[in-house]
Amino acid sequence: MNIYDFTVQQLNDDKYQEVSLANYKGKVLLVVNTATACGLTPQYEALESLYRKYKDQGFEILDFPCNQFREQAKQDDAGINQFCSLHYDTTFPRFRKIDVNGENAAPLYTWLKQQRPDGRKARGLMAMMLKLATKANGKSNEMGDIKWNFTKFLVDRNGHVVERFEPAITPEKIESEIKKLI
Repeated sequence: MNIYDFTVQQLNDDKYQEVSLANYKGKVLLVVNTATACGLTPQYEALESLYRKYKDQGFEILDFPCNQFREQAKQDDAGINQFCSLHYDTTFPRFRKIDVNGENAAPLYTWLKQQRPDGRKARGLMAMMLKLATKANGKSNEMGDIKWNFTKFLVDRNGHVVERFEPAITPEKIESEIKKLI
């Protein structure tokens, strides 16, 4: 099994459309759960920068908004798209808002977490703040659960998860890993 076995939903012209991730065969993917009202939301700018820099070399970012962490993605999908376009000029694909943990977790995220239950962690103030926020979230974490917004999964051209990066690891810090796969 690989990432190409999954379908997801994308909002197009006010209607949801099933999208097969097989459409991304042969590309390097960065799969990210995002939120629009999070302290990490400015990572959208760095994500867009990476996307524009490497998209012509077979790199894609797949954005999955999630409202599970302190309800930091309250808007509907159209509102999230509008926010990201207006504030960060994002052009990479964004999909329907999903759950990444729990009984309603999207099958894609259940699989991603099985592939990489632990991710590279950051150090420093931001990492400490995220650790506190995760504890304050008050939800029990199962092995491999996503701990916060902007967890990133790097997928190679064959559809296999290569690495997981915890939220405090910024997109700029994983650019070298992306370059290795392109």
